[in-house]
Amino acid sequence: QAQLVESGGGTVQAGGSLRLSCVGSGSSFSINVMGWYRQAPGKQRELVATITRGGYTNVADSVKGRFTISRDNAGNTVHLQMNSLGPEDTAVYYCYVATLGNRVYWGQGTQVTVSS
Repeated sequence: QAQLVESGGGTVQAGGSLRLSCVGSGSSFSINVMGWYRQAPGKQRELVATITRGGYTNVADSVKGRFTISRDNAGNTVHLQMNSLGPEDTAVYYCYVATLGNRVYWGQGTQVTVSS
């Protein structure tokens, strides 16, 4: 199990919006943290936003006020609503899961491209 499938990536003009979704085929009960990281060309992977099992959210300063993370615990999904996108948001976005047993899983990544 613990297969993560991302969707919602694509191309959008600056100022537009995208909504990423990640569906895990494992048990929601075993998941502690879900979230999103991103990796731009030539740069290291960086945290975008996470949400804990209890619903606490942590959002990077660079996307605060623009991105919203949410979680459907019963459905074992996490979403990233991305508004007011700019070229600086262009990256491959990776779904991240950490279980209660401290196992970490990564999605295969979905491309987000923002054109100015």
